[in-house]
Amino acid sequence: MGLRLLMVGALVMGLAACTPEPERGADETPSAPASPSPAPSASASAASPSPTAAEPSPSATTSAAPSASPSPAAPATPQEELDQLLRDAAWANDVAKARELVLQGADVNAKDSTQQSAYLVATSEGYGDLLDLTLVNGALIDDKDSWNGTGLIRAAERGHWLVVGKLLEAGIDRDHVNRIGYQAIHESIWLGEDTPDYVTTVRVLAAGGVQLDRPSGQQGLTPLQKVEQRGHAGQEAALTAALNGQSPADPDGTLLQAAADGDADAAVVAIRAGADLEARDERQRTPLLLASANDHVEVARVLVALGANPDALDNRSDTPWLVTGVTGSVEMGKTLLLAHPDLTIRNRFGGLSPIPAGERGHVEYMQWVVGTGVDLDHVNDLGWTALLEAVILGDGGPRHQQVVQILVDAGVDTSIPDDDGVTALEHARRRGYSEIVAILGG
Repeated sequence: MGLRLLMVGALVMGLAACTPEPERGADETPSAPASPSPAPSASASAASPSPTAAEPSPSATTSAAPSASPSPAAPATPQEELDQLLRDAAWANDVAKARELVLQGADVNAKDSTQQSAYLVATSEGYGDLLDLTLVNGALIDDKDSWNGTGLIRAAERGHWLVVGKLLEAGIDRDHVNRIGYQAIHESIWLGEDTPDYVTTVRVLAAGGVQLDRPSGQQGLTPLQKVEQRGHAGQEAALTAALNGQSPADPDGTLLQAAADGDADAAVVAIRAGADLEARDERQRTPLLLASANDHVEVARVLVALGANPDALDNRSDTPWLVTGVTGSVEMGKTLLLAHPDLTIRNRFGGLSPIPAGERGHVEYMQWVVGTGVDLDHVNDLGWTALLEAVILGDGGPRHQQVVQILVDAGVDTSIPDDDGVTALEHARRRGYSEIVAILGG
């Protein structure tokens, strides 16, 4: 409760909302900035999503504010108006609009009076696609906010592990210290919670090579001392493993084994020691493919955050993405989708991920994957679609009935026949699957 009251108090005093001041000891009082930055505009605050439990809502203190900045003495220039529109689009995470504005000349680094730019908004709000847009359009990777903090510090504070990884991969200053003496690892722990997102954030920071033992500001506590003080067991375990892990003699082999075993902490130590994210085993499987095949989501999150390839083929033409159709893991599928896999890559049977999912009756996976944009009517080398496999290779039971219903509801073409000209409906009739026959309109 003390943490939240301090942070809300800082906001009421007019400090920047996106990187609120963390809880401090009695002897850790930062130097006051030259001039406090006002909060974001009401429209910007309302556009941003609900914050995590680690920070107060900007709208809590700015909803009545008519504008983020004082009325200008002179009308805004066309460039200033364009830049403001871009910042508004950034707060709304409207990537299409932001892309259009950038093409018109809007500057991704242009700041308002609160020191917010489209780039910095992307980092604090965890907008991965928006961040990608700003990076390819000249984002100043080490630009600072009103707390003299980098985008890495902002993202770590809110547990945005994917953005943390993207920034590390882009070459951001890993160990920058903001004006109150905190690095990204400090803010992730000081202002974070003991949730999977924050645990992953600690792992990604560690794997990315950040300094892990620097004392903070005047309080002089290391990240480990503070996490012990806070009682966050998950973060503490991840940080302790990274600090105590011995650099392996074979980082690549260690990473491959850790991915296969689901040991996220061992994977972090291996990556920190220089392991290649695209290392291959004897079957040409990468760490991400091994993690995906064995449904080790915690390992996969670290690998995805740091840029591992979701399309890497092994010697059986499997990729990390494709095997999710075999395992039926929705959580792994969601993790890999963040890496923008190529949904058109085919497995050794010429199929896409929904086809093995249909065969195996993976109901939850099918419910999810129909919304990803993957081709649900794709025909594999055997002449079968996901619908045909669900009927031909399924058992006609409740799960396969549900899969068929999901595919029908998603609008698949039920008239596509196999190579012998037999449709899914006719196959269901031949097998006596009366429930599926009814679903198919027979």
